Amino acid sequence: MEIFKTILLVFLIVCALSASLIKNPLLSVIVFMSYSLIMSVIWFLLESPDLAITEAAVGAGVSSILFFVTLRKLKALSEAEGSQHEQNQR
Repeated sequence: MEIFKTILLVFLIVCALSASLIKNPLLSVIVFMSYSLIMSVIWFLLESPDLAITEAAVGAGVSSILFFVTLRKLKALSEAEGSQHEQNQR
């Protein structure tokens, strides 16, 4: 069981570093979501099921949905600016 905990902690550190270093925002959100899921498993192994459920619901669920919606809105905003820029050049 200690080996499993060690592997989870290594994955947790890798996810934390990756989420901050990845340039692609969509991939960064996906890595952040996996970070939250790993963290919820660690909370469960530490015998804190209430924190595990909260981390899974808020960290991997609600926060990720908000990030995805924000990325979608930003892409729509940048596409609208791009089309305005093209119209101004004509």
